[in-house]
Amino acid sequence: MSDLPQRISLREVGPRDGLQNEAPVPTESKVALIDALSRTGVGRIEAVSFVHPKAIPSMADAAEVWSAVDKSASVRYSALVPNLRGAQRALEVGFREIEVVVSASDTHNRKNVNRSTAESLDDISELLQAAHAAGATCQVIVSTAFGCPYEGEVPVSRVLDVAGRAMADGADGISYGDTTGMATPSRVTQLVGETRMRFPDAGLNLHFHNTRGTGLANVLAALQLGVVDYDASVGGLGGCPYAPGATGNVCTEDLVHMVEDMGVDTGVDLDAMLDAAREAERLVGRTLPSQVLRAGPRTRLTPLT
Repeated sequence: MSDLPQRISLREVGPRDGLQNEAPVPTESKVALIDALSRTGVGRIEAVSFVHPKAIPSMADAAEVWSAVDKSASVRYSALVPNLRGAQRALEVGFREIEVVVSASDTHNRKNVNRSTAESLDDISELLQAAHAAGATCQVIVSTAFGCPYEGEVPVSRVLDVAGRAMADGADGISYGDTTGMATPSRVTQLVGETRMRFPDAGLNLHFHNTRGTGLANVLAALQLGVVDYDASVGGLGGCPYAPGATGNVCTEDLVHMVEDMGVDTGVDLDAMLDAAREAERLVGRTLPSQVLRAGPRTRLTPLT
């Protein structure tokens, strides 16, 4: 697999995307998970989201969590926001990397943030100005990029138009979110390929869910196209409160285990990530879908009896 990238960058999204779909857990437990992840070698952690507490009660303590985190100099921490007000809150408490989400599907966007896609893009235009004025960067996440649970197919042209508007307004990068795990390798190849043709210089992140079991296959398809930036979630935590049937993100330790064996460096200490996954299981009180956490790495041998 010599044509694959030598190294990829991972953003750990378990503390945000993972925990937003769980019953609220104590602030100190969230802090403990972020601190455990900070010791794994992962370079970026999406720590919290600044959303209205009525919309996502499990994220109501975002500022308190952030103030208590033992911030590592080797980790870049970011916050997800749904709108300009959320961005202002994130900037006020010191975040200098934020992500804002907009759905390519108008129906999902209304369910998610109670406004049309066009209205969100207008708000994001102001948000980008505010972020840059504060010395922060902002990535625009285009969710439902591979399909919508309400509308079904989302045309690639629609996704590119949303991404293009964000880029024209000053987005520091684009992420495509597979919100309910509707992506397959051929769809990844098509969307990434057309994105590269239209926006050859855009920083591109991919955010896959494993709802239908295609998460790692989609990562492999993107790797073969040279994509080097991915989201993943410890233990496979995750979902979407406004996407029925959505399950967890691609599992961080499963992704690390696969690509490292293929000669692709992640910078992540797999043993430390497995420790963090055990912490995540204790936190939510249920078995998580991580395969490597169950079976162990392929180097773990079964003793003879």
